[in-house]
Amino acid sequence: MQHEEIKSTEEQQEKVENTTENNSIPEELVSNEVVDKEIDTTNEEPVSAVSELEQLQQELNEQKDKYLRLFAEFDNFKKRSAKEKRDFTLVAAQDIMKELLAVIDDYKRANKSFSQDGNKENFADGLQLIFDKFNKILASKGLKEMESIGTDFDFGKHEAIAEIPAPTEELKGKVIDEVEAGYLLNSVIIRYAKVVVGK
Repeated sequence: MQHEEIKSTEEQQEKVENTTENNSIPEELVSNEVVDKEIDTTNEEPVSAVSELEQLQQELNEQKDKYLRLFAEFDNFKKRSAKEKRDFTLVAAQDIMKELLAVIDDYKRANKSFSQDGNKENFADGLQLIFDKFNKILASKGLKEMESIGTDFDFGKHEAIAEIPAPTEELKGKVIDEVEAGYLLNSVIIRYAKVVVGK
């Protein structure tokens, strides 16, 4: 009996020594916690760097998308503007052409009348009326003839094709004759006047 008590006491002492050597923590638990801590510390930086990189990539894609959309809109605007300009020119030309058809009709009637009766005076009067009508149509569209004779020679309006001695002192440096009239369309010069200047 005494022997059994001593044996059990020795067993208990061994257990106590074993637990103190391991600091009361099983070895498996100690090694797992260390590994977990290492994983946590190593994963913190790469996760944040990866998420920041993804965010920057997303922002870049958004900016690229905005740029492509803007470029496409600008390209569409250019094409639309060119088409509108072309259409406007065609409509403007169509409008003036319709009005000029009336002048052509008048000329044909005058020519037919002259071929039937041969009256030169009536034909000349008819041509003058047709010419006046033609000028009115052009004036309604903004065309205006420049007045050059007797005015000072101006490089911005005139093109000198010849210089002749001025008949009087007052005509020196002025336009003496006009070979071809100059024209303005809505205050913009579309043809310079070809003139003879006094020297």
